[in-house]
Amino acid sequence: MSKESDFFLRRLHSLLGVIPVGLFVAQHLVINHFATRGEEAFNTASNFMGNLPFVTFLEWFIIYIPLMFHAFYGVYIAFSAKYNVNHYGTFRNWMFTLQRFTGVFLVIFIAWHVYETRIQKALGATVDYNMMADILSNPLMLVFYIVGILSATFHLANGLWSFCVTWGIAQSPNSQKIVSYITMIVFLVLSVIGIQALLAFV
Repeated sequence: MSKESDFFLRRLHSLLGVIPVGLFVAQHLVINHFATRGEEAFNTASNFMGNLPFVTFLEWFIIYIPLMFHAFYGVYIAFSAKYNVNHYGTFRNWMFTLQRFTGVFLVIFIAWHVYETRIQKALGATVDYNMMADILSNPLMLVFYIVGILSATFHLANGLWSFCVTWGIAQSPNSQKIVSYITMIVFLVLSVIGIQALLAFV
């Protein structure tokens, strides 16, 4: 792969990770958080999103296609990256390594989540509060989903930091430190929202 192609693909990977994939992750967690208000509130919010105009077009071109590119190219980056935490155990090197590990795990987690929800819906199942309650009634699945949520929120938050650096938004050490604090808050807030939603189904 030429340097120009690699540069373009990495920029596209970074951009799609925030817009639209990152925005979708945040929106998905917020919709799921309606479960904390009860079964009816969650089903209403979920049905609203599922019945948007041109929903199939929106799902494919705003969610699935960008997500698949980000995931598959991310796996390529993860397995071609050079990890040096044993030699340079700085905070950012650890974040770099965790970003790659969580990315690979998320490919597995998201594929399983899509199978349990969207594919089952295509086969005639109803995606609602009871479906998620049944899935999460298994303690192993609950742990799997908790790890998945934490991986997604970390990957998004740390990816925001990388995005700001890659796109020239945070260039100085001081600005990068400020963005680090902001993305830590993003990670904590989205993690709380996601975990609360999961526990509401239990």
